[in-house]
Amino acid sequence: MTSLPDDGRTDEEPFHRMLALQPGSEERRRLRDEIIEAYIPLVRSLANRFTGRGESGDDLFQVGMVGLIKSVDRFDPRRGTRFLGYAVPTVVGEIKRHFRDRGWALRPPRAVQELRAEINKARPELFQRLGRSPTVAELAEALKCCPEDVIEAMVAGEAYTTSSLDRRVDDDPEAPTFADALGEEDVALDFIECREAVKPALDRLPDRERRILLLRFYGEKTQREIAEEMGISQMHVSRLISQSLARLRADVGADT
Repeated sequence: MTSLPDDGRTDEEPFHRMLALQPGSEERRRLRDEIIEAYIPLVRSLANRFTGRGESGDDLFQVGMVGLIKSVDRFDPRRGTRFLGYAVPTVVGEIKRHFRDRGWALRPPRAVQELRAEINKARPELFQRLGRSPTVAELAEALKCCPEDVIEAMVAGEAYTTSSLDRRVDDDPEAPTFADALGEEDVALDFIECREAVKPALDRLPDRERRILLLRFYGEKTQREIAEEMGISQMHVSRLISQSLARLRADVGADT
């Protein structure tokens, strides 16, 4: 029985064995089925990243399985790449394509929608009282909730729209589409309060750090794309993002 390697073996070894078998043979078909079965947990994990967005988990899992089967059938271990590095984007891409083809809008949880409505109601009232836009901390205090919930609702209000998932995030023809960001872990929730609250703190960052954050969270670029554009390593980009977010948290907290 083929299983995910945990003893130093690579996940490409079963594919090398499969290449050595006669195409169409029963033994090769059996090994192929075993490989697919071994990676079912991976598909479930990837599909779970897209649940709660208008599609059932079972449907997303089935779509992900299509991507896994394509990965197993197309992967060539002789190219020197890792199977996981090939399978993960293939499975995720299949799920994203499913959303695009169905054209369904992504909906935030009901609690987030309700909080978003409360924020929209409270914001003008606080603006009149304070003479300026309220901070996240002030909104959270007025609504008797934690700042993290306010941040999530604000981001959800921007992220979950009925716009086409094929639409690009800006007018640049090379810009990524909204679908490119589907399913990614949104670490921006750790620091984005809203543009008005964060902008002063962003302006106080060094030019390079500010540019990296803008590319990552407002330009929707991946760390790899940023590294290539900036001419530095991806690890360095990751470290600079972490450091900059820590400075922003402290800076925004001091302002509130």
